Amino acid sequence: MDTQTMIEELFPLLITGNRAGAREAVEGVLQNGTTPEGLTHECYWQLLEMINTLYRNDQLTNLAHHYATRLLRSLVDQAQARYEMRERRNKSIMLFCGATEADDLAAQMVADLVEADGYDVCFGGGGVAWDEVLQETSENKPDVLMLFSSAASDAPHIRVLIDTIREIGACPKMQIVVGGGVFNRAEGLAEEIGADLWATTPAELIHRLETEPERRATPEQRTVGKNRPNIAA
Repeated sequence: MDTQTMIEELFPLLITGNRAGAREAVEGVLQNGTTPEGLTHECYWQLLEMINTLYRNDQLTNLAHHYATRLLRSLVDQAQARYEMRERRNKSIMLFCGATEADDLAAQMVADLVEADGYDVCFGGGGVAWDEVLQETSENKPDVLMLFSSAASDAPHIRVLIDTIREIGACPKMQIVVGGGVFNRAEGLAEEIGADLWATTPAELIHRLETEPERRATPEQRTVGKNRPNIAA
């Protein structure tokens, strides 16, 4: 698959809500040998990042953003139904995210891909109160808690959640993973708020989950920046 050509073909279809045209373009690529997983990793993820960046910079109308995110979600759902499921790893992941449509879609892509890679995934999406997330993780004790967000305003809440989980010792063996736009834009933020692992793309995340399952933030890393009044946007 020529990734750039596919992105250039799909982008105008997404922002105009051309559902039939987008499905036809995707089917043509799949018939030429591209895997559904490859399409999500190489094309859909980049398209979502492009759409979010343009919208954040006021270069995309609200309507175009709505068309694009909703049509892209439909394509992601169709791709997920064709994923090849790997052997189960017997490791559980809980995934929550920020409240926006874009956050939810990005987190869904990650949930779908890590589930196909062998993990047992519970995806709560956005709009879940942080105290409910804390209660859920304390009761079910997943191997990994993933938190995704594109908004800087979510970062302080994520920090408080991580600090609380560590302080009460509810899940001492659980690995906490963060990702999303705010962590990509603010270098060092993930480490500053005490995350054990972070990544900029689903492919990088899957690789790090497999190769660094024991990685944990040190006590020194967990206290860095706690007295700072603001978190980088």
